[in-house]
Amino acid sequence: MTIWRRRRPRASDVACQELVELVSDYLEGTLSPHDRARIDAHLRACDGCSEYIAQMRRTIELTGRLQPEALEPAARERLLAAFREWKAT
Repeated sequence: MTIWRRRRPRASDVACQELVELVSDYLEGTLSPHDRARIDAHLRACDGCSEYIAQMRRTIELTGRLQPEALEPAARERLLAAFREWKAT
């Protein structure tokens, strides 16, 4: 029988939700070295988040890069509205 011991979270620990919120910055390489190290440490310990990052990388690879000027104005406005609504919740 395995006994799981919980350790007290440290201020430097990253929760799964924080990783999800920082995934774009992480993948784009715009995090500070400190925050990147925190995310990397979390990924070494969390299979779920490691899989999430792998899925995001694969999605980016498959879809390529969409340039803002390639969007029709109406599509751009719908996307911006969706992001505003998501951020407001």
